[in-house]
Amino acid sequence: MRLFIAEKPDLAKAIVAALGGGTRNDGHFECGGGDYVTWCFGHMLALYDPEDYDEKYEKWALEDLPFSHIPWKKKPGGDEGSKKQLKHILALLKQASTVVHAGDPDEEGQLLVDEILEFAHCALPVQRVLINDNNTALIRKAIANMRDNGEFAGLSAAAEARSVGDQLYGYNMTRCYTLIGQSMGYSGVLSVGRVQTPVLGLVVRRTRAFRTHTKALYFTITGQFAIEGLEFPARYQIEPADPVDEKGRLSDATHAEALAATVTGKPARVLTVETKHKEAHAPLPYNLLKLQTDASRKFGYKPDVVKDITQRLREQYKLITYNRSDCEYLSDEQHPDGPAVLAAISQTAPALAPLAKRADPTIKSRAFDSSKVSAHHGIIPTQATADLSTLPEPEQRIYLLIARAYIGQFWPKHLFDQTDVMVEVERHRFAVRCNVTTRPGWKTLYSNDVGNEDLEGNADDLVLDLRALNPGQVGQCVSAEAVKQETKPQPLYTIATLLSDLTRVAKYIRDDTLRKMLVEKDKGKEGEHGGIGTPATRDTIIATLFTRGYLVEQGKSIVPTAIADEFYDALPDAAKFPDMTALWHSQQKEIQSGERDTVSFVRELMTYIAREVESVKANGLSIKVDTQPCPTCGRPLRRIKKKDKEEFFWGCTGVADGCKYVCNDHEGKPVLRAALAVSATQKCQTCGAGLVRRDGRRGFWWSCSGYPECHQRYPDVKGAPDYARGKNEPPTTNVKGK
Repeated sequence: MRLFIAEKPDLAKAIVAALGGGTRNDGHFECGGGDYVTWCFGHMLALYDPEDYDEKYEKWALEDLPFSHIPWKKKPGGDEGSKKQLKHILALLKQASTVVHAGDPDEEGQLLVDEILEFAHCALPVQRVLINDNNTALIRKAIANMRDNGEFAGLSAAAEARSVGDQLYGYNMTRCYTLIGQSMGYSGVLSVGRVQTPVLGLVVRRTRAFRTHTKALYFTITGQFAIEGLEFPARYQIEPADPVDEKGRLSDATHAEALAATVTGKPARVLTVETKHKEAHAPLPYNLLKLQTDASRKFGYKPDVVKDITQRLREQYKLITYNRSDCEYLSDEQHPDGPAVLAAISQTAPALAPLAKRADPTIKSRAFDSSKVSAHHGIIPTQATADLSTLPEPEQRIYLLIARAYIGQFWPKHLFDQTDVMVEVERHRFAVRCNVTTRPGWKTLYSNDVGNEDLEGNADDLVLDLRALNPGQVGQCVSAEAVKQETKPQPLYTIATLLSDLTRVAKYIRDDTLRKMLVEKDKGKEGEHGGIGTPATRDTIIATLFTRGYLVEQGKSIVPTAIADEFYDALPDAAKFPDMTALWHSQQKEIQSGERDTVSFVRELMTYIAREVESVKANGLSIKVDTQPCPTCGRPLRRIKKKDKEEFFWGCTGVADGCKYVCNDHEGKPVLRAALAVSATQKCQTCGAGLVRRDGRRGFWWSCSGYPECHQRYPDVKGAPDYARGKNEPPTTNVKGK
């Protein structure tokens, strides 16, 4: 029995088709020749949480930090369906004679199946099949060229190191900062992560630069020209003698105005005219990040919402291919599928039918390039159909974006003439560029689309035809104007621009060596230029920053909250810049090549974590918290979530030192009550501690000040405890004041 373990159910079905078909059973397919095909639902195992090793870690405590466990352990993860499928895979492994690893051809895909084999203590021969396209012919070719799984052990080890490292770094640093913050009265979680915190850093630094930007003035000169019956504007070209700022812009008002006056009304002559025939390719099919970016820009959808929508389009409606892809290209073998996919689009989305029918399936756009397909190909429609009008509006909108991008691959290129003209007047030069469309091509698909400014060319390009001009032709500079301009800061982040920047964060690393490391990480990946996070995790990271109260939206802009600003300043640079990801990449390359192992990586990381934890313990946090002092001891109160309930109460941060003060919560504020005095004369008959007289909803009663260790309570009789009726529940019959 040969057992194929696929990363996802749809890949399992594709493998079955390539093997000649099979019969589906509960959790696997049975094919001819003794082949069985089963599947995972992504990662089926999860690392142990700290409390899985020792129950004491359920209660966060500074004295337990830092913690690590070598060797680390794993447990079944995910929902009940995932756990059931894992049991099924483990049972099949006991029957198999050989295994075929069919995880995605990348680090995570390698680990995903390898960790199951390790969990099962599998000693069977294992082969590796590398599949990045569900095309039947390609899968058959991949099966015919399988390799020994041991060749890929380095990929799995590198992914394991990153997973363990992320957990230990995030758990230790988050608990450390949170506990210190709570001791100061902060109620939330001060979350720290290798990717999450540098993303927060991007937003904090961009917002600060925006708010502290000092305006500077510069000047532009635009001349209006009339030559051979054509009228057009042209921009003054800076000369060596001009006073300019650090960016080469005119900086002196008097000089700019004098130049404008000098050329106004003077003869002008065309120096050069250069026209180039140019072409523009259709936008590539979407990957998840580009789809999230467009959906945010057009519809205001959050990234995690877009991912959920695509998940439904793929799993529930079967209308699109794998939705978490980081690739925008398609394999060459997918090109023959064009007519069938275009027909499915026409049936599913009648609004696109006229455009799909005008598409030419013989056109092969630059998107069809197997050499550029990574673990997955771009997101495109499938050959499945549905009545799009019955789907929720968000699903309709996202499907239409994906479908239109696919249709564009079968439309002609956009052709245009780009003309550059240089004019001279009074020995000063002015330049202008214009573009003239000669064939709209694929741009017809986007002609009425709001929010596609990025596809419309440079905003400075003129909608004017200057191709008829020739060098030597003369005319006049009708007028010229020097216009005062103000420098502007980089705009605040939006969801779309932040997502885009996450693909190129290497440019923010100050160390040249580390920057090159991060860029090198994405070598060969189209659309990634030293990025952080993955298409499958970036939306979750951004959502977490909002949930934790670090980021808020102001209109469409994203800005940090006050606590995020202060927390940023309290963090070391290694946490708030993407340097750590670059360093880890270098070390994981060594793990891949066998130069080092995961344990040495984790031990080295724990040395760093221990140093950071001790530093925070010793130096505390320089954050300002709007706190309410405890009426009993004066320490800050903090807001606490009730266990298993969406309710809160407030408790004293001095509980470890014996202060038991608690009070109710109302709209995020403590409902203070006077501190109750401990009686010096009325003592608990159980433990001897002083009693406290309390005013309850049903009258007065007495409780032991030793709570929660002692639960003894007494009814109140005329201002004194009734020791004869002491019990563990408050009195129910006592009348207030009697």
